[in-house]
Amino acid sequence: MDTQTRHALKHNALADSAQSGFDWLQENRNSVLLFTAVLAAVLIVGVGGIIFYSNRVNAAQQAFGAAMQTYLTPVADASAPAPKGVQTYPSIAARAQAAQAQFAQVANQYGWTNTGKNAAYFQGLTEIQLGQTAQAQANLEKVASVNDKNLAALAQMALASLDEQAGRVTDAIAIYQKLAAHPTVTVPAGEAKLALAALEEKSNPQQAKQIYAELKDKDKDSAAGQIAAQKLAKLN
Repeated sequence: MDTQTRHALKHNALADSAQSGFDWLQENRNSVLLFTAVLAAVLIVGVGGIIFYSNRVNAAQQAFGAAMQTYLTPVADASAPAPKGVQTYPSIAARAQAAQAQFAQVANQYGWTNTGKNAAYFQGLTEIQLGQTAQAQANLEKVASVNDKNLAALAQMALASLDEQAGRVTDAIAIYQKLAAHPTVTVPAGEAKLALAALEEKSNPQQAKQIYAELKDKDKDSAAGQIAAQKLAKLN
């Protein structure tokens, strides 16, 4: 078979294939149109969902930023008045009350986002400042169970502090020991051990000395190790 004949056959095969495809489209025109319409609708819904999610996340971040600004606003100092135009709060309680309302709103509206979970943590902290310990504990327990181990560790530290205040020493010790055994970026082992030793000082000073001594020897170059050395020197 010569080259010209092969080209002709190839051309005819392509033409036949194209014609067959065209005929199929004509016969199934309604089905094709329906499928195209459904596919377009799915794409529109998908893109719309992404845009909606992005907008909600941005709104959550902006609201959280405003709440943090309130949380970090300075408290008025009668001995050193704030410069003109600088906002202050008359007391820590007044600031905590304002911030708590903002954090609670973010946590309620955007609790499914990471920002909403962060807001729930700070909501718990402001509730501690306001003396709303039962409410703070309930909110912090929820945060302590989230998948974000760094945020959960912070919530657990706050819960241990609440346990200390309430006299639940055994519960607080258990939390500190767990955090020391499973350190995170937000709560390193040294920080958890320092908190544990500080608690032990009140009822078991020998145990506190042992913890401080271990920290001093094993983490002597870290901030925790240096603090432990200072604490140990005072106890001896």
